[in-house]
Amino acid sequence: MNAFRTVFASLLLSLLMFGGAAASDKVDINTADAQTLAQVLVNVGPSKAEEIVAHREANGPFRSADELALVKGIGLATIERNRDRIEVGGGQGRASGAGSGSGSQR
Repeated sequence: MNAFRTVFASLLLSLLMFGGAAASDKVDINTADAQTLAQVLVNVGPSKAEEIVAHREANGPFRSADELALVKGIGLATIERNRDRIEVGGGQGRASGAGSGSGSQR
């Protein structure tokens, strides 16, 4: 009976720890470094994370999670799998030449 209680307590603690971490792991794709992106996003390793950062630096901040599909190696399935982990902040505009083109203010 004591062994059962120990196993049960260990499982419960593990679930609580994992559940809390999984629910709170979010990343702003416009401000995070490659290491953070690779740690938080599922199926995004160091090389894909570097591609995300390189694309952001070359083209300006992402306006939506869906724009990650423009990054080499990131597909729609990866975006959907990570949608609840992705935040889009840190400047919503795009670099010049990538906007909709209606009424440039520069």
